Amino acid sequence: MSGRLSETRRKATEIQQTAGRPDGCYWVSANAGTGKTHVLTNRIVRLLMSGVQPRHILCLTYTKAAATEMANRLGALLGKWAVMDDAALMESYRDQTGVPLERDDLSRVRRLFAEVADTTDGPNIRTIHSFCESLLGRFPLEAGVAPHFKVMDERTAAELRKEARDRMLAAAADSPASPAARAMDRLAGLLGENDFDDLMATLDFARGRLAALFERYGDAAGLAQAARRNLDLAPDADRRSVVLGAPPPDADALRRAVNALSNGSKRDKGYAEIIAPWLAADANGRLNGFDAYALAFLTQTHGPRKDLATKKVAEDNPGVRDALEAEQARVLAVDEKLRALAIAENTAALMDLAQVMARQYAELKEARALMDYDDLILKARALLAPDNPARRGAVAWVHYKLDGGIAHVLVDEAQDTAPAQWDILKALADEFFAGEGAWDGDTRGPRTVFAVGDEKQSIYSFQGAEPTRFEETRRHFDARLRDAGRHSTLGQSLEMAVSFRSVWPVLDAVDRTFEPEDLRASLTTIDRAIRHLVDRDGDAGLVELWPTVAPEDEDAADAWDAPVDRPGPRAPLVQVAETIAGTIQGWLDAGEMLPPQGRPLTESDILILVRKRGRFMEEMVRQLKLRGIKVAGTDRMVLTEQMAVMDLIALGRFVLLPDDDLTLATVLKGPLFNFDDDADLTPLCAPRRGTLWAELRARAGEKPEWQAAAERLAALLAAADQAPPFEFYADLLGPGGGRRAFHRYLGQDALDPMEEFLGLALQFEREHPPSLEGFLHWVGAGGTVVKRDLEQASGQVRVMTVHGAKGLEAPVVFLPDTCQASGRGKPIGLLWDATDDEDGAVYWPGRKDDDCELTARLRTGIEAARENEERRLLYVAMTRARDRLYVSGWEAGKGRGEGCWYDLIAAGLERAGARAADVPGGEGLRLDWPQTAPVEARDRGGAAAAVPPPDWLSRPPAEEPEPPRPLAPSKPGEAPPAASPLGADDGARFRRGLIVHRLLESLPDLAPGDRAAAARRYLARPALELGDGEQSDILAESLAVIDDPALAPLFGPGSRAEVPLVALSGGRVISARIDRLVVTDDEVLIADFKTNRPPPARVEDVHPAYVAQMAGYRRALMDLYPKRSVRCALIWTMGARWMELPGDLLDPAIP
Repeated sequence: MSGRLSETRRKATEIQQTAGRPDGCYWVSANAGTGKTHVLTNRIVRLLMSGVQPRHILCLTYTKAAATEMANRLGALLGKWAVMDDAALMESYRDQTGVPLERDDLSRVRRLFAEVADTTDGPNIRTIHSFCESLLGRFPLEAGVAPHFKVMDERTAAELRKEARDRMLAAAADSPASPAARAMDRLAGLLGENDFDDLMATLDFARGRLAALFERYGDAAGLAQAARRNLDLAPDADRRSVVLGAPPPDADALRRAVNALSNGSKRDKGYAEIIAPWLAADANGRLNGFDAYALAFLTQTHGPRKDLATKKVAEDNPGVRDALEAEQARVLAVDEKLRALAIAENTAALMDLAQVMARQYAELKEARALMDYDDLILKARALLAPDNPARRGAVAWVHYKLDGGIAHVLVDEAQDTAPAQWDILKALADEFFAGEGAWDGDTRGPRTVFAVGDEKQSIYSFQGAEPTRFEETRRHFDARLRDAGRHSTLGQSLEMAVSFRSVWPVLDAVDRTFEPEDLRASLTTIDRAIRHLVDRDGDAGLVELWPTVAPEDEDAADAWDAPVDRPGPRAPLVQVAETIAGTIQGWLDAGEMLPPQGRPLTESDILILVRKRGRFMEEMVRQLKLRGIKVAGTDRMVLTEQMAVMDLIALGRFVLLPDDDLTLATVLKGPLFNFDDDADLTPLCAPRRGTLWAELRARAGEKPEWQAAAERLAALLAAADQAPPFEFYADLLGPGGGRRAFHRYLGQDALDPMEEFLGLALQFEREHPPSLEGFLHWVGAGGTVVKRDLEQASGQVRVMTVHGAKGLEAPVVFLPDTCQASGRGKPIGLLWDATDDEDGAVYWPGRKDDDCELTARLRTGIEAARENEERRLLYVAMTRARDRLYVSGWEAGKGRGEGCWYDLIAAGLERAGARAADVPGGEGLRLDWPQTAPVEARDRGGAAAAVPPPDWLSRPPAEEPEPPRPLAPSKPGEAPPAASPLGADDGARFRRGLIVHRLLESLPDLAPGDRAAAARRYLARPALELGDGEQSDILAESLAVIDDPALAPLFGPGSRAEVPLVALSGGRVISARIDRLVVTDDEVLIADFKTNRPPPARVEDVHPAYVAQMAGYRRALMDLYPKRSVRCALIWTMGARWMELPGDLLDPAIP
């Protein structure tokens, strides 16, 4: 290893060692691939080693997957240490934590695994939402929530929000004078139907932030007044007060200007004709005519006109231009106020709707004791807020209880933490710096807060993340430490710059791409250069920039039957997908090597990243499949857009309405029936006079396929009348063979959507009446999105969005979606002011052209923030690559967008000194480095070697004989003989037999002198309902059997009572209980008590049922004891008589 590399790794180890110190608070800024999870794990280990109890550690992660990974990694590490020998443990501990382990601490380390495994509540490694859920569950009364609340899944929440919206619209229609109705009237004049739907979706998405504003200002009216204040409008300002209350115009100067314009050009005269009537009008006329009047001074986009008068008019009439410019300034100010007023009124109307929807949504949740994820955060924040006057006592109580539970807080992926989530963290950790709360009760050391994140990777603004909060929160805790008089370790964040993931060409390309100051500032607020130090010095790698593909003029028109939703064969994005797929195929066919790993490249080494799901993602997957390349598909799918699900829904619609010809034709053409257009559908459809279903039934006998289809559809129609949705579809796909048909027709990709569809059917039946029509409507309205975990897509190419790939890596990464413009210019719905400030608010101008000065400034800030996030997204995309990064792209009709990724990377590669090279598609740029380090036996994450499946996997299992119903020899199916009805009735003989058996089972275990008394107590029980005579007879009969010397072997040492017997003998399952069993070295004796009255005198007179019973016992015991003789006897309790059954009697009777 080179000296430079040793120094690099030494610095990285020092940073990791410092960050792991259990007695300090640290803020770590970690570049991509620098080992954030490793540092967090180390810190937890060192906290545990310092004596901190696991339950006093709270580690907050961004996703459940991250929490699971960290918990698994910690458990695996501690489990490995628990069984290591001393030398290996000391070396492993030092390698892991960077600090030596003393011999006296060896036993302590080994006990950590048991300590962590034995506790149910620590270390608490969970998401912030999971923590809030447990917090609210622990203090439901203090938080004001139902103790039995549940957290909704996304689909249930979407259903309730839709129901809330429907209720809001219905209430507006029923009450025309309500605020919601007035708001609808205002918005109706501004929006089309689709625009309204988009706006409602925007409100839906922003419900958490809006809820915080409503809580701050009390209601929508309070929020609207805050917006008016920020827009510099009086609370009662209206159009009249704005127009007529403005400073008056200089009427005399304007009249002189009108006279001058009247003698000018046609355009001058036109302005004069606008100004003169307005000057002559009264107040109402000026009010109503202001918009037309303003056109003489302002453009359609509300900007000042430059051509107020022609040059000749201005030269011939000194002072005219000054008069017009003065009035222009006045009109511009009034117009600004009017636009601000319109924005205030638009915002107030929209907030009225938002508040009604929010109330309806809250009522629906409260009625069901449900909460969504926003509720968890907001209610937990309110529960912990120290400045909450309404719940001051409850808040103090909660903090008091929590003080004994949480001593150390760790935050992972801190750059993605939203402001409300930071508030919760602050409320928890601020207590760490006050009085006795500053000390850990376990170690008497300081309580600590720790965060690791990377502003450069903050790409979740749509979930509320604000990257600037990362550094702001560090400064907050730095001040808290200093105020408490403690030495602050939070003066600046620790920088982890050594990448253990990527090779030099990839990291150099990243550094050079973001080298310009404006690009650096777009990634981070920390004033330091973007730099990545390389750990994998000497490993080969490259970055290639391929030429973009521009649109071509296609001579031939598309065929009439070409799909309208698929790009043409020469579309640029198709060509890019073809080039990538062809390149991958060439690599796989040629056995392309990955030099750092010393092995051939496989499909699982390849990751293709796009900015958003769309046509290219679908086309990329299609091109890979066309070449037989294994591909995991897309990371998300809309279930109702999957072919298999569309066919299943079509079938459901047919059984609900058989007369729907188009739906039936869709079903017949689909995988279940596979009708051909020419051979089947056209002959059926063209001549039909009625419905297609009637035609199919009438002519079913003409073709076997038609007959089978008609019969199957009729069966499905019948089933749909009785079966709930899950049963209907499960029978169709399972016993009905539908799953096989879909798999044969659509391939492997059809299986997952079908299983998800069945899961939805089960979910629907749990929550709704099991109606097929209701289910299909529910599925169609929900737009179910299925998230697929591609992290474990072994042996397959992964095609993902950059957001979905956050936290993943691959040896080879393609970036093909690079030519779009930056985030500027894209539609913006709501304009948010700083919502954490006292005067923060939200605004809805309607259109960009209707902006006032404030909203224009906010819009510019939002566009800049979007552009910055686009650049952070590029950083995340580039740093997913370990060995190779390939950049390509396709252009739109106007070429590449301004500030697109492709141009940024190209400029960075030129700064890095990349050379021109022949690449797929022509000439491009290449930045590479050869393999100079020895290839050690260290697979860096490649796919495991493929193991061929065993032969038996593809063979159907052999027929397995199914045993018949278990045979109970004591119940052979024939009733034993009963006593003569002419004799005395001995009571319920079956009950008598059970009582005697019970005594014969239990009394032999007692001392002979105690047997009679115990038997009398038992027989005297009222539940047995025995008279004195019956008790005496049963007692005498039972004791006679036990005391008979001839029967003594049955009750002697080694004998067993009521022995259960289960055996497979002669192809029959025997399940029985033997009354007495004696097993010696030479023989096995089976005895069965019989209480028949009177008993038979000869063996030949024994009922065949008893003979068959004993024959079954004998056969089973002969199988169990093949080297011992097996004897069978019946013991007749009436007279205590032994009757042995010979083998020649039993053998023919074996069942």
